[in-house]
Amino acid sequence: MYEVTSASAVCSLDSLKVYVGTSSDMDLQRAEGCSRIVLSGFEKETRLVELFQRSPIRVLFPRTDSGAIQEAVLVNTAGGIAGGDKLQFEVTALANASFAVTSQAAEKVYRALREPAHVVTKLKACEAAKLAWLPQETIIFNRARLVREIEIDLSSGAELLALEWLVLGRAAHGEQMAAGHIQDSWRVKKDGRLLWADTFRASDDTIPHMRKKALLSSCRALATLIYFGPDIGTRMDLLRDTAASLECHCGTTSVGGLIVARFAAEISSDLRLALRSFLQGFSRVLGGSPFGVPKMWWC
Repeated sequence: MYEVTSASAVCSLDSLKVYVGTSSDMDLQRAEGCSRIVLSGFEKETRLVELFQRSPIRVLFPRTDSGAIQEAVLVNTAGGIAGGDKLQFEVTALANASFAVTSQAAEKVYRALREPAHVVTKLKACEAAKLAWLPQETIIFNRARLVREIEIDLSSGAELLALEWLVLGRAAHGEQMAAGHIQDSWRVKKDGRLLWADTFRASDDTIPHMRKKALLSSCRALATLIYFGPDIGTRMDLLRDTAASLECHCGTTSVGGLIVARFAAEISSDLRLALRSFLQGFSRVLGGSPFGVPKMWWC
């Protein structure tokens, strides 16, 4: 908002262009939200131990027939993410907790002036805990700038399924991502020891080339899924059998006792269907909750 106090304060068109050209996202009011969820298992139920939330992040717990806590839904009341925003999510599953975390809807990252948005996710699964991190897609608009970090701390005997997926422009709206910045980093540790580190990075210089066959080709919807738990060999065979039936590109590998799966599709709806099918099949083998398709995915 601009306030004009006198006629002499009215700037010319040329001076306005100079001001806008040197503006930064940090000159605007930025969102700085966070949430922290700690859960523990007690008498075959999962109970909430600690909950902290700061606007614009809200945490909701949908009701179930049994009344037990099974799933948390993250809501960004700001309606999206802009340059300079800082968001942090922390989820800790203590011993015997069984829990899934998802999001209310697809997250949107809007065009930034200069500053990137920073999103940090910290997941911790203690011994005998089961934790699923299954948010809906993150849509990246043209010239958006995002730095995202996913940090996962695992204990021996824990079981974890974590997913993140990106959509580079909405195909139904004819959107193309011609410039911007994306840095998506994973760091996974077990008992304090680094198991896997991975970073996807695309910038103004490289984004125009991503449609080359050696890179993303015609795919604009991408997902990374990791699994840690018992019987990795059996789980890997299941993943590969399931991947062959999906209507998208999929590849799996095992790194240090961790399964890493990549998915890619031309449009986000195809990737969503593929991920639903994958989670439905995988959850049957894993014994269902919390590794099934989140209820919010069907809304």
